[in-house]
Amino acid sequence: MVAIHPSRFDILRLLSTIPDPEIPVVSIEEMGMLRDVVIDDDRVEVIITPTYTGCPAMGLIEADILATLHKSGVKNASVRNVIEPAWTTDLMSDKAKAKLKEYGIAPPLHSSCNHEVFQHNEIECPRCNSKNTVMISRFGSTACKALYQCNDCKEPFDYFKCH
Repeated sequence: MVAIHPSRFDILRLLSTIPDPEIPVVSIEEMGMLRDVVIDDDRVEVIITPTYTGCPAMGLIEADILATLHKSGVKNASVRNVIEPAWTTDLMSDKAKAKLKEYGIAPPLHSSCNHEVFQHNEIECPRCNSKNTVMISRFGSTACKALYQCNDCKEPFDYFKCH
């Protein structure tokens, strides 16, 4: 059997296809969770960061990474979760933000964490684009989202919070 030695670029490209288990329209790479790949001889270490400390999806993401690598012939792989530097919405791609909106989740407004956004009705409804919205709860369907409602179309929606 011939050993497979993919490059760092090959592995990053492969892992960029793994969807976020909570928001399957975006990949872990688009979300900025996939931080790096380190190759040492035949050992591959994938470094990821959760969008939210204690995110329950991280175990599934780790399993998906290892399964994807294993199916591609990378047998000696590990995943390391790092929380420093912390994940922020700065790491999300513009493509991910557009996909969130199309999926019905209001993407983060600012490229850095501006907690005053919760005190104003700046959050745009992903369905009708109205800014006439109100926060219902600081936590939505997951801890990394807040629950809003549009006063125009009356639909509730999640807002992806910055951290």
